[in-house]
Amino acid sequence: MSPPIQLLSPEIVNLIAAGEVIDSLGAVVRELVENAIDAKATRLTISLFPELWQVMVADNGKGMSLDNLRHCAKAHSTSKIFKLDDLWKISSLGFRGEALFSIAQVGELRIKSRDAMENSIGWCVDYNRQGKAVKEATFPMASGTIVTASNLFGSMPVRRQGLPTFSQQLRGIQSMIENMSLCHPQITWQIHQSNKSWLTISSGKTPQQILPQILKSVHFNDLQFLCERVETPSQEEARIEMVLGLPDRCHRGRLDWLKIAVNGRVVRSPQLEQTVLAGLSRTLPKGRFPIGFLHLKLPPSEIDWNRHPAKTEIYLQSLDFWREKITPMIEKALKLSPLTLTTSADNQRVKKLLKASENKGIYKVEPTRETELELIQLRAVGQVNKTYIVAEHYQGLWLVEQHIAHERILYEKLQDEWQLISVQQAIILTQISKQQVEQLERIGLEIEPFGENAWAVRTLPKLLENREDCPEALVELSLGGDLESAQVAVACRSAIRNGMPLELAEMQDLLDSWKKTRNPRTCPHGRPIYLSLEESALSRFFRRHWVIGKSHGI
Repeated sequence: MSPPIQLLSPEIVNLIAAGEVIDSLGAVVRELVENAIDAKATRLTISLFPELWQVMVADNGKGMSLDNLRHCAKAHSTSKIFKLDDLWKISSLGFRGEALFSIAQVGELRIKSRDAMENSIGWCVDYNRQGKAVKEATFPMASGTIVTASNLFGSMPVRRQGLPTFSQQLRGIQSMIENMSLCHPQITWQIHQSNKSWLTISSGKTPQQILPQILKSVHFNDLQFLCERVETPSQEEARIEMVLGLPDRCHRGRLDWLKIAVNGRVVRSPQLEQTVLAGLSRTLPKGRFPIGFLHLKLPPSEIDWNRHPAKTEIYLQSLDFWREKITPMIEKALKLSPLTLTTSADNQRVKKLLKASENKGIYKVEPTRETELELIQLRAVGQVNKTYIVAEHYQGLWLVEQHIAHERILYEKLQDEWQLISVQQAIILTQISKQQVEQLERIGLEIEPFGENAWAVRTLPKLLENREDCPEALVELSLGGDLESAQVAVACRSAIRNGMPLELAEMQDLLDSWKKTRNPRTCPHGRPIYLSLEESALSRFFRRHWVIGKSHGI
């Protein structure tokens, strides 16, 4: 039997940060969807009739008894909290007890429901503006709930006129549904507009299976999904889920697809967003932004939902703690590991290759626990055009561009240790501006006037110590905007050049160092470092799945 719906006490009502929640068609959909998810629905059908100002949401959740139907639309009536302490133990999306009441105030509300826990019939109940049940009738239906809100804002013509256009409201509804589908991947969504199918999102096990249904240009294998269990500072269990677009495969021209969610709802959290952006620093091309979805599933004691009426802004009790947990997860997602190479997921052919290679003694694959991250094994087998290293691994071949792979290695070394050394003979620079001098001073170099329009540099980055083009390199450093740009410039200038022949041992050393970097997929400018030629793709290209004959092609 579903929990009883009760009226909240005035003490609790006064503590809740509530406001007028129904201000558009989208707000109606949002509140009804949240109620359906709280009712453990796995299938939602949303029917929109904008011209009629009507919304209908049907779910296969727990449903309601007739007694609960009689009370559910009254002001501050809820089955989700009962006493003051419950405000700090909220685990549901809705809890304020005002959504259905607010909908009844702005439209005509009808609810059909059948309680899944009772061997009972369904009921259809109509409500007046005060949320009181005014008409009851039996209704044959499966377990679940169907809520219809009609003639919305019909008694408020001024408010109707002040609302956004239908197309704007529909975009908001679509965005809300996309966000909720990522937070609750177990749900199947069917949305109809004026009796025509508008949007369908199939259920999945993780958000990685949902996001490609929303962003059609993104493939499942362009994404990396990680989930980690964490012990909170109060020694409770929490979970962090992350879906990250791999920077060498997908990104956006705007910062519009980095989403942060907490306990089933997308929220605004500039601090967490900046943590993700910082973790992906120097992995994307200039002017491009990541695709990502971060979901914190926390104990209720870690969150205060009562800071904002729309529940889109929250207060995290241990914000710095969660920021510290996110950064290593990003590094793990970008590693070149069998656990994070998504193309290998559920690939039986790869498993056979691993076993065969191990039997031949080519590779030795040790069993690992999920918490350990073994780096992928790469074996240098040659060089193409003195530019690309051919690397063999258990899934096929990679072509690794030697210059930018080495650039990534050097850049991260410079990040870890920006070492400046003194030079016996000062390097003289001429015809540089005051701004360039200030930039060299800003990154730590010792520079002083040396006659008219000339400057003497007495310290420089260690990597440039023995270079013949050191003056040119220093001029390049003077044009950067900060230390990070200077480190990129030094790494790029110091990396081995394309066109340089390498011995097999040198290639192997380069591969071994590169795969250990924190962000091995792209160079500091955001260019992809390797091209993957997977065994499965090679098999398809060479038609190895064809059955030509039982022997010798007959």
